[in-house]
This record gives sequence, C-alpha cells and structure tokens, in this order.
Amino acid sequence: MLRTFLLAATALSATAAIAQPAANPFEKPSTLPYQAPDFAHIEDRDFEPAFAAGIAQEKAEIAKIANNPAAPTFDNTIVALERSGEILGRVRIVFSALTQANTNPALAKVQAARAQWLSESDDPLYGDPKLAARVKAIRDKAESLNLDAEQKALLDLHWQRFVRAGAALSPADRATLTGINQQLASLSIGFRQKLIAATKAGALVVDRPEQLAGLGEDGIATAALAARERGLAGKYVLPLQNTTLQPALPSLTDRATRQALFDKSWTRAEQGDANDTRATILEMVNLRIRKANLLGYPTWADFTLVDNMAKTADTARNFMTGLDAPTAAAQAREVAEIQKVIDAEKGGFQVQPWDWDLYAEKVRKAKFDLNEEDTKPYLEIWKVLQDGVFYAANQLYGLSFKERKDIPVYDPDMRVFEVFEENGKPLGLMYFDYWKRDNKAGGAWMSNFVRQSKLDGTKPAIYNVANFAKPAPGQPQLVTFEDVRTMFHEFGHALHGLFANQTYASISGTAVARDFVEFPSQFNEHWALEPRVLARYAVHYETGAPMPADLVAKIKKAEKFNQGYAFGELLAAAQLDMAWHSIPANARFGDVDAFEAQVLKGTGLDVAHVPPRYRTSYFNHIWGSGYSAGYYAYIWTDMIEENVYAWFEANGGMTRANGQRLRDLILSRGRTRDYGAMFREMTGHDPELAPFLKSRGLSPE
Repeated sequence: MLRTFLLAATALSATAAIAQPAANPFEKPSTLPYQAPDFAHIEDRDFEPAFAAGIAQEKAEIAKIANNPAAPTFDNTIVALERSGEILGRVRIVFSALTQANTNPALAKVQAARAQWLSESDDPLYGDPKLAARVKAIRDKAESLNLDAEQKALLDLHWQRFVRAGAALSPADRATLTGINQQLASLSIGFRQKLIAATKAGALVVDRPEQLAGLGEDGIATAALAARERGLAGKYVLPLQNTTLQPALPSLTDRATRQALFDKSWTRAEQGDANDTRATILEMVNLRIRKANLLGYPTWADFTLVDNMAKTADTARNFMTGLDAPTAAAQAREVAEIQKVIDAEKGGFQVQPWDWDLYAEKVRKAKFDLNEEDTKPYLEIWKVLQDGVFYAANQLYGLSFKERKDIPVYDPDMRVFEVFEENGKPLGLMYFDYWKRDNKAGGAWMSNFVRQSKLDGTKPAIYNVANFAKPAPGQPQLVTFEDVRTMFHEFGHALHGLFANQTYASISGTAVARDFVEFPSQFNEHWALEPRVLARYAVHYETGAPMPADLVAKIKKAEKFNQGYAFGELLAAAQLDMAWHSIPANARFGDVDAFEAQVLKGTGLDVAHVPPRYRTSYFNHIWGSGYSAGYYAYIWTDMIEENVYAWFEANGGMTRANGQRLRDLILSRGRTRDYGAMFREMTGHDPELAPFLKSRGLSPE
C-alpha cells in the first residue's frame, strides 16, 4: 500500500530552535546524495525543535504571501505556496517515516503534540482567510491566465485544500471545523498508538514446541527468538500481523493453537483496556459526519470521493455490490471442498476461520500438488529483489541499480540502491526495510524521503517497508511467494514515484487519487510470474538450481485458487469501510460490534467462514491512515490494472516499448490529468469488469 500519514498536533514555541539553528538537522537540505536524510546525525531530540522552527518559518512565509500588497498572481501566490515550509516539509517526511516504521516512546510523545502539522493536506494554515481569498481570486480568473495543465492541476489542488479547510464557511463554522480537525488528528494518532500496543500485547505465547507443530524447525526457532526478545526465554511467541488471519495458520496442526491465535487476532483491540479502540472509533465516526455535513456533504464517503476516479460514493458502492454474488458463490464452493477434506480425515468438526488456511492448503495440494513451503528454498529475499524486481524494471523501463552502502539508514537491516536510467543518468534512490519489528506498524507501504520537483531541483528518494518474518540468526533469508508479490507490489508504487516528472511536488508522482494510486503497484505484481523474470530469481538458495518447471506450473495453476476467500476478505473489509463512512447525520449507532455484524450480514458474503481482512477495531487503513471511505480502491484499481495487463498481453507482453508507453502515459503524469482520460489513452476504452473477474476466477462458468 501507499502510506498516507494523517497525524496531528498543537503548535509550541519556536524560541529554542531559533536560538540554536545549528542544532537543527532539518534547517537546510541534506548534503547527502539526493538530499537523503542523514540518519547518522538525526536524533529523537531533534524533532521537537525542528517542528517548532518549521512551523515558525511556514507561518512567516504564509503571512508574507497573504499580506502581499501586489495583486494575486499564479507566481506570487500559488508558486510561493509551493515553495513555502521547506523545514516543516523535511521534518514531517522523516518523522512520519520513523513513527510508522521505527517508533519509540520519545517519538510517540512528539507525535501526540505535533499531529496536525504532520499531514500536508490538513495543514492548519489552509484556514487562513486572506490567503484563501488570494487563491480564489486566481481561480476565478484562471481561464484568462493561459495556465498549462500542470499549473491548472496545482491551482485546483490548492483551492480544494482551502475549501476543505473551510474557506467558504463563516468564521464561526471555520472555528468549529478547526476544532473538529484537531480532535480527528489527535484521535487518529491515539488509534494508531493503541493499535500498535494492542497488536504487540496480543501476540500468542505458548509453553511447548509441540503446540507449534507444523511450523518446522525454522519457524519454531523464530518463535523462540521472538520470545527471548520479549524477555520470555523458554517460551514461544507468535507475534500478530495487521490482518485478521495470521501467517502461521496454514501450517499449525494443533487446532487449539490455531483457534487461540485467531482469537488473539480477532479481539486484539477489544480487551476493554487502555488499548481498546472502539470508543475512539465512535468518536471519529461522529466527528467525520459533522465535518462532512459542515462542508456540504451528506456523508464522509461523499466528501472523500469527490476527486477520485469513481467520483461518487454511489459508484463505489454499486461497483462492490455487483461483486457480492459471484464472490459468495465461490465461497460456497470453497467451503464445500474444505469440509470434504476435514470429513475425509475424520476431523469431526465444521470448518471455522482458523481452520481455513490449513485445510485450503491441503485442498491446494490435492488439486495442484502445491505446498507453499516447497517454494521458499527458491525465494531468497535479496535474490528476489535484485534478480526479480530489479530485472523486471530493467526489461520494461531500462532501469539499472547500484547498491549504496554509504547512505545512512535508521535500521541496520535496511539496504539502499541508486537507480539509473537506461542512458546511465541518475534517476533516484531506493531504500528497503523488509523485516518485521515490534515497533513497526503492520502491513507494507511505500513513501518518499524526498519528492521529485523541477521547481525544487530534487529527484526522488523512496522507501519500501514490509513486515516479513525475520529468520533466526544464521538461517537463510527466505520468504513466501506472497511476500514476493508484496515486494513487486510496493516496488510498483516506487516506480510511480521514481518516474515522477512534474514541476511541482504537490502533484508529483504518487500524489494521485486513492482509487488510482494502487493501480501501478497491483499492475507490477504480474511480473513476479513472468517466465523470464521468474527464471532469474527463483533459484535454490543452496544449490543455485532453478525452481523446477513442475513447481512453477503448480504456482500458476493455483493462481485462481481460493479466491472466494482471498478476494472475499478484501471485499468484506471494503464494504465495512464504506458502510461506516456512509452513515448520515442523525443516524443512531453506538455499538461498534453490532454495527459491524449488521453490515457484514447485509453483504450476503459468507463472513462466518471468511471474516473481513480487517475488523473495525484494528482497521488501521481507515482510522489511523488515509484510506477512510477508500479501501474499495484496492478493488477498483485491481479492475483498472487487469485492463491494462490485458492490453499488454494483446500487444506483445513484457517489452521495452510497452513499458515506455505505460511510463509516458501514466506513470510519469502524476496528478496532472483526469484519471479516466489517462486510462482511455492507455487502453483505448473505459474500464471493463471482465478482465478482473477472469483474473480472480470469478467469471460465470
């Protein structure tokens, strides 16, 4: 996923930072290549004074723009806005990265105090009425200014931010909106902090290795290491990941352990303790309804989707509803297949969610003779990255990569690579932070340390973060094929950022709508199984032998397997998100679990066997990040990318020319064109559902 950080805060005095500017590592651009953050000289104590200095600088610059006696022009207002807040921009980017991937109590304290200044789109300075008036004056005469497409897009973006900050409201309503924004920012931070703590506390602890039967020696060793790291020597720990289902479930043969792990996951944030998130969620829902209504929208979903490709909440809801029936039919077939295996083994029980992965793996093995554990010896993580992910980028876009061990990082396990164009010209910098840590938020994401901008003269410095299970010391660094997909996925986001070619950072690269931003990443997953790519990276970590052809064939045959589950959990989560954010004013609700159950029942999906990928109480995408009323985007963009992949297949597949076409028409355009127009120029038609249903195995038979 592309991580959008919606954090929040109160402004504190800038005196200390101004008095000691030399102590502020963010005061000037980094002198490292690509202005990369100098993590070797950034300490936790630097952030508070850096925020103070940055806020003071931005306030002074905004006041100068707002009070400029000259008539407002694009240059003295819009471009001046784009240039403002350099210190704050640098500190918020690095701070957001660390609080997501390497947090600690000191950072959490600053995070709670500075939250509203951490999100550019929620910057309190967009509430300045004088500045809003100048932007409005430019927008009102935009047709006569001969602006190019990028300038028009930037003007529209800034005006939209002012409107959403209350520029069209009365002073009293603007004050109300400011209060709501502050509360939402603080609550979002609180949710994230509670969830990280709840997820860590929810880890399953067992006493005996027999309880982890099925994990194998390496898995049990990793669980023992996790226990030792928590001061629980002699025990075994299975940490929770962010999703409902857990990575160990396909392997654990002890049913009691499976159920215990599932229960830990399902109830992680519903323990009635300080980390219970349900009260926070109800507050956020009510505040979002109030904010949407104040700005003239009936629901938060309507407010959120205005600038998306789908345009309206009804379009998104209807799109998802149309997928319920084929998904439910696939789920029914899969439940019957799994129950048949359980009965054949005389299990004596009806399949439950914690049984699904284990027995689905048995069905998979029976149908395709495929066990994912058989693939891991052929998937060494750095081989996958360099000879798989990088190789695909070379074949499609002509890119090459060189490791940079001189660039400081915030964790010793990270690796950094410089990226070059086909002609040898430097393109950007890439960081990879793949291993799970207890102080890292769950999931996987991409973001920028430095954003591309011709105005600022900057090239992109981008990072990919994941949460792969770290092997015990001395063990090979092997990953699952699902992890491989994640690597290709997040690098698809990175390509979108690397190919950015805009004048203005605010509309550069991945700064696009939620239901468009996941398209490049999902599209890039296809190359994981491209024959000539797979042949280069899928080799045995000890012998160097290629993955056997029959094993490759099994992986491909199993591609559409279990889609009732895999897609069903995603669809259920997306509908849950949209339901929470389609609640109108004066609606009566007050019990998180009851509302959740009602919504899921209404979908017609088999949620008894296939629970949503994220339950409301740990759905970080919509309460702690930027995906509220936007989780449908993963499905919407999957539909888009399958259309584009179908175009590739019809036009020669993985070729350098096709890659260049995609780069030119979409990946390098940022937010400068209408999304539908870009798609149609690429494919020659509007989005069609058929390629998506075919890829998921959900087409009518």
